[in-house]
Amino acid sequence: MAFTVGELSKLTGVTVRTLHHYDEIGLCRPSQRNASGYRLYDDDDVLRLQQVLVLRELGMPLAEIAAALDGDRAALLRRHRAELAAKRGRLDAMLASVDHALAILEGGSTMQADDMKKMFDGFDPAQHEDEVQERWGNTDAYRESARRTKQYTKEDWARYKAEASEVGSRIAALMRAGTPVTDPVVQAAVEEHRLLIDRWFYPCSREMHKGLASLYVTDPRFTENLDRLGTGYAQYLSDAIAAS
Repeated sequence: MAFTVGELSKLTGVTVRTLHHYDEIGLCRPSQRNASGYRLYDDDDVLRLQQVLVLRELGMPLAEIAAALDGDRAALLRRHRAELAAKRGRLDAMLASVDHALAILEGGSTMQADDMKKMFDGFDPAQHEDEVQERWGNTDAYRESARRTKQYTKEDWARYKAEASEVGSRIAALMRAGTPVTDPVVQAAVEEHRLLIDRWFYPCSREMHKGLASLYVTDPRFTENLDRLGTGYAQYLSDAIAAS
């Protein structure tokens, strides 16, 4: 079959403007013409467009996609199918973690350490790596964190996750109990939180810890993620660190 740009737009949901842009930059061009001279997309063109969309979904810049598609396209597609399957696995795990959190919230039960672990299954910090690199890539802390984490095994990450879950659940329990952030017990937990970062990622001074804490309440993504441990947890943790 062959499709005009308008037909392909309706079929795929890709706008005509986008298809024209892909044509202009040589990323996906209609390779046939009909009797009236209109350019048409054949089956191979449609397959190429599909691969472009897959690679865009996986975060590859347009400038790199053309070169990638000019190689072994079948091998490329197999590799990215595996990446999509892994992404689906993470999404399934995230859905399960949200269901688990809902069960706790709606059931009114007290959160335990095992609950903390389940609530963070499927979340991948690496998804924001480009932004992290742009904002902090030239800092000593970023370079040291990259150096350390590159060497971590699956077992190392599991150990870190367990330690972080334990500290987080303890601070969340103190928040629910209404313990003032200046209380020595809270401050001891805050110090453990700082040392956790210091031990696993980069030297984290108290000043740096306070700078990080400000992000917990100024960046909505931090706030949303932390507040999964309880409404107001991000603010409580930030205030506790600021009081240290």
